[in-house]
Amino acid sequence: MAIVVLGGAGYIGSHAVDQLIEKGYDVAVVDNLLTGHKEAIHEKARFYQGDIQDKDFLTNVFKQEEVEGVLHFAASSLVGESVEQPLKYFRNNVYGTQVLLEVMAEYQVRNIVFSSTAATYGEPKEVPIKETTETAPKNPYGESKLIMEKMMKWCDQAYGMRYVALRYFNVAGAKLDSTIGEDHTPETHLVPLILQTALGQRKALTIFGDDYATSDGTCVRDYVHVVDLIQAHILALEYLKNGGKSDVFNLGSSEGFSVKEMIESAREITGKEIPAIMGPRRSGDPAILIASPEKAKTILGWNPHYTTIRKMIETAWSWHQSHPNGYGKS
Repeated sequence: MAIVVLGGAGYIGSHAVDQLIEKGYDVAVVDNLLTGHKEAIHEKARFYQGDIQDKDFLTNVFKQEEVEGVLHFAASSLVGESVEQPLKYFRNNVYGTQVLLEVMAEYQVRNIVFSSTAATYGEPKEVPIKETTETAPKNPYGESKLIMEKMMKWCDQAYGMRYVALRYFNVAGAKLDSTIGEDHTPETHLVPLILQTALGQRKALTIFGDDYATSDGTCVRDYVHVVDLIQAHILALEYLKNGGKSDVFNLGSSEGFSVKEMIESAREITGKEIPAIMGPRRSGDPAILIASPEKAKTILGWNPHYTTIRKMIETAWSWHQSHPNGYGKS
């Protein structure tokens, strides 16, 4: 029986494939390689190149594999781009998921762990954010993910298709041996942008807004190490396989760090100057996002190990130093 990992050539998906195989799972990867990297896919995973919007392609994958569960990371995920191109996000994320659920229903695959996001909450009315906090997305990316969650809820009711939606906050870090890590084009995530600046690949880092209602005026975010994040995905998969009911969980550290604090930490760890300039706010960015992960710890037994910002930046820095130009170009 196989676990199909959609988006398994991407940053988070590749770490999922790696840990699944380490735990003895049989894994098939589906990725269109628009943002993922073939070099990131574990050598023991079977790889199918194609898009989940292509129903014939996806049906063929499920026809060839005896699928017992799905990990779904395949989605467009840039907040700013989603504001500028909302229809792209509803097509890729919502329609792609519709096709997936249709194929899962046809092949009677009952378990899916879904990569959701804190962006479903929008500008939260309480901090830390609990799963019961009102969902009110401020951008099409968050809206598309919330719609995907709702689709799964109704598919559970209609087809007995159980799901876990993991709403996570900012993901950082890399595998501890630096063999896989974060490589996006264009890069939009804060930690790799900081570290690319430390390597001299960028003249300066742009801070998007310093007039938020936070301690230093810059956005505050909750960070979770990618290795810990994937531990939660596998726990969620095993929870569903053992008969757990459909549910939603936050993944985070319950601690927030501002953009300026992240830059200062990186300066200390790398020993580099890391020049930073001030820019305007980005559309759709909430001021503060901090998670309460207690539900995941209690129900899934999640026990994150790499919880310090230092560990996240150190492992990311090791990856960027050993892969200064990304995959296959070290």
